[in-house]
Amino acid sequence: MANGRESSLGKAGRDDQNGGGVRRREFIGFVTSATAWPLMVRAQQQAMPVVGYIGTGSRESDAFRLPSFHQGLSEMGYVEGRNVAIEYRWADGHNDRLPALANEFVRLQVKVIAVPASTPGALAAKAATSTIPIVFFYIGLDPVELGLVANLNRPGGNVTGVTGWNVMVGPKRLELLHELIPSATAVGLLVNPTSPHLAEADAKEQQAAARTLGP
Repeated sequence: MANGRESSLGKAGRDDQNGGGVRRREFIGFVTSATAWPLMVRAQQQAMPVVGYIGTGSRESDAFRLPSFHQGLSEMGYVEGRNVAIEYRWADGHNDRLPALANEFVRLQVKVIAVPASTPGALAAKAATSTIPIVFFYIGLDPVELGLVANLNRPGGNVTGVTGWNVMVGPKRLELLHELIPSATAVGLLVNPTSPHLAEADAKEQQAAARTLGP
């Protein structure tokens, strides 16, 4: 009986050394792979160029801008999650948060900062870095007067983009309004006080245009 018992334990030991050992090795290999996989993914993401996107609104309010932004990247050969990573930061309508968001991207060492439709956002990004490229699109003021770029033809520095000249067409809007309602003697102008550069320039242009229209 003792011999038989020893034989059974010995057989179990041999099974453990052979088949059982293989199973243990397979299990350890599986756990190691499962542990390493997120690290590999993280390393791949870090190897991708990272774009910092600053939105002055929320993701919901600015959602209409994202498809064209992604399309523009795609046309340049970049697809989010495939060969470029995008970090989004939202000010939720609070322009006073923009400097902190821009400084965060500087700490993250993103490759480029994108600022859509925000004069305060573009100014905050420029104040945060003189080395990381900054791309603004559709701001309402002259970027040369704002100090964002040195020249429209040769921006220089680390900032470039597209302006909508929104303030410059303001007087034309007032002229059209005067043609529609020539009897109007008072017109109200709504501005965003948290964007003082835009508010002051818009008010100045509209007041000058109103004087040319007469009483």
